[in-house]
Amino acid sequence: MLQLFQINHCGLSMPSALLLRLRWIVWAHRKALTDIRIERREITLRFFDKVKQDEYEIFISDVVIEEIGRADHNKKRSLLNIIAEYSPTRLVIDEEVAELAQNYISEGVFPVSKIEDAIHAAVATVFEVDALISWNLKHLANLKKMELINAINMKTGYFKRLELITPMEVSDEEV
Repeated sequence: MLQLFQINHCGLSMPSALLLRLRWIVWAHRKALTDIRIERREITLRFFDKVKQDEYEIFISDVVIEEIGRADHNKKRSLLNIIAEYSPTRLVIDEEVAELAQNYISEGVFPVSKIEDAIHAAVATVFEVDALISWNLKHLANLKKMELINAINMKTGYFKRLELITPMEVSDEEV
């Protein structure tokens, strides 16, 4: 299993910095789910328990805030309550983030229709978080995407490796 704790200059263990996507925050708090989603929900909720215990430092980007803004009233209120409960740090999309996201698209890592995923990866890269957490195995949490993103990052001067992983990879569950 991937170890996501950093060691600071004093040799003490520090919580990892993790960028979260909205969609899996949302369905982790839903009631009616299929069997696979029930398992993922349980893993995700255990992850959030660790967040409450300060094992991880979590972040969200402006993309998450924009997605919440587009939600209906009840869902918006529920999402804002979740955000308030876990208090993730908000990372702002600036010109540097937008440019890197556009590089991912122009290099073919993401299709234009997945601009929000490109922005998530760019935010995580620019702000040097340790990992982008997602259950989106097709467009984010997979080895091929991670390698393509990191290749572009290296080419454009971002040398910290970005990990694209699922909540399972930061849980106590055996992978």
